[in-house]
Amino acid sequence: MSKALSAIKNGIIDENPTFIQVLGTCPTLAVTTSAINGIGMGLSTMAVLVCSNLFISLLRKIIPDTVRIPCFIVVIASFVTIVQLLLTAFLPALNESLGLYIPLIVVNCIVLGRAEAFASKNGPITSLCDGIGNGLGFTIALCFIGLIREFLGAGTLFGMTVLPEAFPKTLVMIMAPGAFFTYGTLMAIFKRLIGKMKANKAAKEEAAA
Repeated sequence: MSKALSAIKNGIIDENPTFIQVLGTCPTLAVTTSAINGIGMGLSTMAVLVCSNLFISLLRKIIPDTVRIPCFIVVIASFVTIVQLLLTAFLPALNESLGLYIPLIVVNCIVLGRAEAFASKNGPITSLCDGIGNGLGFTIALCFIGLIREFLGAGTLFGMTVLPEAFPKTLVMIMAPGAFFTYGTLMAIFKRLIGKMKANKAAKEEAAA
């Protein structure tokens, strides 16, 4: 597998920022009251990740090591501003729903972490793929959490009613305790599946040897 494809796979599965690295927990818990919010937050973060990773990788040999973190933050903040302006212009309802969490992407551990740990040390194509992988991993995680919380807490999916009005809603699922419960449960399931996949792969390699 090429380094670029490996970077995408790692971001989605092996080093998923939400379920494996447990990064970006604040927006993960706060905005996933619905699937649309989860996808909106995930894609916004992904756009910033991809652009900042690419830009920082291109400038990695120019940025002085002593001021690299402030430089990374300036680059990230610039792309966050662009994303927020686009949301304000074309998706004002989503922008209002996500609120403060869009500007807070500037200090999101996922974005700054990938800039420091990966983009500043690798070429632009690989860094671009790393941003895509981690962005997709974050978006998928938020989407699943949002789907479960919205379905159980409001009886809707993507804003459309799917459960009859008489069906009892579990309102706690769209509150903070529901966010923690859903996040923890999905994290446990994800880690269990990854563990099984790795064990099966190791068993096959051992048998082949």
